[in-house]
Amino acid sequence: MKTLIKLALASALAIGSAYGALAAEITKGTVKKVDAKAKKVTLIHEELKSLDMPAMTMVFRVQDDAILEKLKEGANIEFVAERVGGKLTVTEVK
Repeated sequence: MKTLIKLALASALAIGSAYGALAAEITKGTVKKVDAKAKKVTLIHEELKSLDMPAMTMVFRVQDDAILEKLKEGANIEFVAERVGGKLTVTEVK
């Protein structure tokens, strides 16, 4: 019986980890403007399915300086956007 419980727990953890990996949706976009002082970037982006948002041009916050340094006007990027403290934020750039 203990083996069955351990197996069920391991399966639940594996499914949870896989879901977490899928939750970080990568979206394509183009950098329109970078405001390093305000830690914001304007992106022309494809649909953000995880945020239920159509393709558009909008401003995102960027909390991580390392990410901000990667953003150059006119660059085509792949990024992850999430709600952080209620604000739309770029949390990863590839």
